[in-house]
Amino acid sequence: METGKISSVNIVRMYMRYLKLERNFSANTLDAYHRDLMHLLDFCEREGLDVGSLALQDMEAFAAQLHEHGVGMRSQARVLSGTRAFFRYLLLEGFVDQDPTELLEWPTLPQHLPEVLSTEEVDLIEASFDMSDPLGHRNRAIVEVLFSCGLRVSELVGLRMSDIYAEEQFVRVMGKGRKERLVPISKRALKELFWWFSDRNRMKIKPGEEDYVFLNRRGSHLTRNMVFIMLKRQAEAAGIQKTVSPHTLRHSFATELLKGGADLRVIQVMLGHEGIRTTQVYTHLDTTTLREEILLHHPRNIQE
Repeated sequence: METGKISSVNIVRMYMRYLKLERNFSANTLDAYHRDLMHLLDFCEREGLDVGSLALQDMEAFAAQLHEHGVGMRSQARVLSGTRAFFRYLLLEGFVDQDPTELLEWPTLPQHLPEVLSTEEVDLIEASFDMSDPLGHRNRAIVEVLFSCGLRVSELVGLRMSDIYAEEQFVRVMGKGRKERLVPISKRALKELFWWFSDRNRMKIKPGEEDYVFLNRRGSHLTRNMVFIMLKRQAEAAGIQKTVSPHTLRHSFATELLKGGADLRVIQVMLGHEGIRTTQVYTHLDTTTLREEILLHHPRNIQE
C-alpha cells in the first residue's frame, strides 16, 4: 500500500512525530490518535485502498463500517475527528491534493452535560472531611483548588510547589499540549493549601517528589485515579446524590463564573480550551437558572 514512494504506515509515523514534536501532545494523546488512525489503515488494507487516494465515498464507507463493527457514536466521532486532522496534515505536507473528509457528515451526538455542584454542595463535601485524618487537610485542599481554579485532574496531580504564586494569587498550570496558563487562585484555596502544607512539611518525601503539591501517604505524587476515588467516596459521605468527579468541580467552576457575569472568552482562557465551542458546553446553565436570570434582569420584567 503506497502513497507515492512512501507507505501509509510511514506517513502515519511522520504524522505522529509531527504531533509529538510540533504540537507537543502528551503520550496518552498520541496513543489515542494512533489507535484511531489504525482503524483507517485497517479499513484501507481490507478494501485494497491507498490512504493518499481516498475519496469522499471511501470515507463514507469507512464511517459506515465503524458503525457496523459496533463502534459507539462518541467513539465514531472521535475517530473521524482524528482522521480529519490527519488529512489536513497530509494536505499541508502535499501528500494529497484534497481532503476527502471535508464534506463528510458527522454522526449526530446527544448533548451530554456533566453534573454541576452548587457552592453549597461543595461546602458540604469540604465540611465532611475528618480533620483528625493526616490527609484530611490535603483532601479538602484538593476539592477547593479544583473548584476555585477549574483544573483538569491531570493538571492538579502535576501541580508543583514552584507553580504557586501565593502573593500574586496565581497558579501556573501546564495544560494539554504542554501549554502554560496562569489561573487566579482564591484566598480560600490558598488557606486550605497552607493548612495542608503544615502537614506536608512533616512528611518523609521520596527523592524527586519534593516539588509536587499533593502527595500520598508514601511521599509520592498522586495519580489521577486516587483523586477520582477520594472525591467519589467523599461526595457519598457528604450525602450528595450526584455522580461527582474532578470534572464535576471543573464544570461547576465554569458555571459559577458564567452565572457571576464572566465573559465566555475569559472562561475559555481559564479552562485552557483551544476553541470556544468546548467552553460553551462546559458552561451550560440549566433552564431554571436561565429563567430566573431573565425574569430578574430583562427590562420588561423590572418593576417601575
